Amino acid sequence: MIAALPRALPRTLPRALRLALRLSGAALMTLSPLSPLSPLGAAPLAAAPLPPYPPTARGEVVERLHGELLADPYRWLEDDNSEETKAWVQAQVAFSRAYLDALPLRAPLRAEIEAVWNYPKQSAPVRRGGVELYSYNDGLQNQSPLYLRRVGEPHAAARVVLDPNALSAEGVVALKGTALSPEGRYLAYQYSKGGSDWAEIRVRDLLTGADLPDLLEWVKFSNISWAADGEGFYYSRYDAPAAGAALTGVNYFQKLYFHRLDTPQSADRLVYARSDRKEWGFSGEVSEDGRLLVISVWQGASEKSQVLYQRLDAPGAPVVSLVDNFDAGFSFLGNDGDTLFFKTDRDAPRGRVVALDVRQPDPSALVTVVPEGPETMEFAQLVGGRLVVGYLRDAASLLRAFTLKGAAATHERDVALPGLGSASALTGRWRDKEGFFSFTSFTDPGSVYRYEFETGAVEEVFRPALSVDTGALETRQIFVDSTDGARVPAFVVHAKGLDTSRPRPTLLYGYGGFNISLTPYFKPDLLPWLQRGGVYVVANLRGGGEYGEAWHEAGMRHHKQRVFDDLIAVAERLVADGVTTPAQLGVHGGSNGGLLVGAVVNQRPDLFGASLPAVGVMDMLRFHKFTIGWAWVPEYGSPDDPEDFKVLRAYSPLHNLKRGGRYPATMVMTADHDDRVVPAHSFKYAAALQAAQGGEAPILIRIDTQAGHGAGTPTAKRIDAAADLWAFLGASLGLGAEAPAEVAPAEVAPGAVEAP
Repeated sequence: MIAALPRALPRTLPRALRLALRLSGAALMTLSPLSPLSPLGAAPLAAAPLPPYPPTARGEVVERLHGELLADPYRWLEDDNSEETKAWVQAQVAFSRAYLDALPLRAPLRAEIEAVWNYPKQSAPVRRGGVELYSYNDGLQNQSPLYLRRVGEPHAAARVVLDPNALSAEGVVALKGTALSPEGRYLAYQYSKGGSDWAEIRVRDLLTGADLPDLLEWVKFSNISWAADGEGFYYSRYDAPAAGAALTGVNYFQKLYFHRLDTPQSADRLVYARSDRKEWGFSGEVSEDGRLLVISVWQGASEKSQVLYQRLDAPGAPVVSLVDNFDAGFSFLGNDGDTLFFKTDRDAPRGRVVALDVRQPDPSALVTVVPEGPETMEFAQLVGGRLVVGYLRDAASLLRAFTLKGAAATHERDVALPGLGSASALTGRWRDKEGFFSFTSFTDPGSVYRYEFETGAVEEVFRPALSVDTGALETRQIFVDSTDGARVPAFVVHAKGLDTSRPRPTLLYGYGGFNISLTPYFKPDLLPWLQRGGVYVVANLRGGGEYGEAWHEAGMRHHKQRVFDDLIAVAERLVADGVTTPAQLGVHGGSNGGLLVGAVVNQRPDLFGASLPAVGVMDMLRFHKFTIGWAWVPEYGSPDDPEDFKVLRAYSPLHNLKRGGRYPATMVMTADHDDRVVPAHSFKYAAALQAAQGGEAPILIRIDTQAGHGAGTPTAKRIDAAADLWAFLGASLGLGAEAPAEVAPAEVAPGAVEAP
């Protein structure tokens, strides 16, 4: 969804609707006047000069929820396997494709985006047993192959050990996670097909280049952690779903297993499961010294967790509870013998590092190692004989190194970063002398740096060359007062020297949920928009993690309206400052951000000229009934709870459309294999919005095929989707169709390296 769980975060769907009532037309007139499902909106309203929208049949499903009658005439679209739904999808795809392909900006933007996208991309290398593994994409490969080289060798000496592009002609098989065995001999890798959250695990022998016969199925929301001897690993999976229920069936009862190499999955040893806790999930991690298995227990998309452990140096040792309630989040960092280190927000909403002795498992025995500070602690890790902590200051990264003696940490230095951007965690381990991290920003496409733990030296080892000079772009940060006075930051990106005497077409992006922070990131498809005079804005709304757990909690459950107020305040500020006008302002968000877009457009349709809700949670009264949707209840509340229902009903995008409302140009975006936020959310919302539209702006739905919630989407599909998005925005917001101004080719800075 939402973040991949536990760090969060359709096939056949039964159509027997227990609460459905078949009422006469007269009875339907008693529904809420805000319902998009009343017969007043039955006839689709054509958005001139568009031809009529493809017809959408209206069913007669009505149910009473907490005393309110609610119609759901498009519920039949929840069954994506039905012939009726397939026909509807085909008609909508054809309608949208005809509109998008006719846009004059579409073809030139597609070419410009592909040209900018064509640059090398590399991850920070991971070292084990004298070798290092990293991904490298030479530019337009659909998926990034994995390379292996001996430590110290250049990229030219590396060899491809796994190429996902060879697993599918269309590039729709993507890697979801990898883990090198301790000695660097084996690579366990997760992969998924068509964008699904379901994954399989295989093991490749890096000496021979061949896969072992091992095949692990029905893996979802799992890490891979090798045993110290390299003979097997821990992973998590669900039981196989019922036939036809893989895409929409609800996922309960995850289990933690140990898999030994060269054995069938049926022989895997069950390590931990709870038949009395269907919503619990488990993530096992072996300590670096191999003595302990630490099990994080998650419940839904909340980061609040329990912690269990098992001694691996004592055969037959039981699994023991260490932290036994869900009152805070605990992330295992490593151990020093029987002392375990965790990052936690217990009694520290911005985060702290604590130590806990397993011989004294009383949670009150927590010892503070690094106290909570004014910045938000994003991550912490034990590497290079030190504790390295990543912080956020106003949504941009800081890295700090601490020396560690027992459970006492002393600030050693701040790690030098190139500027305002986002730094990843380091890839090193406790005994390494150096580690690697990636850094990106709105103008940095992703460079890799080596950090020497002893001296603190930072060296750039990879910087890709782009076809345009991103130095011609400018990023600034503004702070906006929300409705209740909360200070909301936002990044504003545009070309340097842009004439600010007149407003510009602007895209505002937001998320605001699940403790996820929006830090600076690079979007190659954004550059043509900026070159043509457009503006891009990223708002750091409450509900995210930019300022810690208090910031998150301020925008969740019954406080969700604050998130919408924050985005509206940023939009109004952009208009007041003359950056843009309502007619030139678009709003975009995905997943929880798609919900955000639907809600704010319902509340302020006058404030936006275009909206782009992508893979959004649009039906807030039924989200918990599909796949992993139940896991979002801690964030949103439960539609089954009367008090939560009132809040959800008040902002649910599907249930607050008004017949005859003048809505901005809208392109709903989804994918047929999204088993995180099932496409029925977008199907029903688009159908209802087409029926409700009383203005002339177009309402489209773009449905991708052989794609899912976003992760792992092939490069070609990403470029096509980006071309459609920016062309639709350009047409809706009045961006000129003229070619961009000439820009200088990118210059590689002195000392920079195109490939290691």
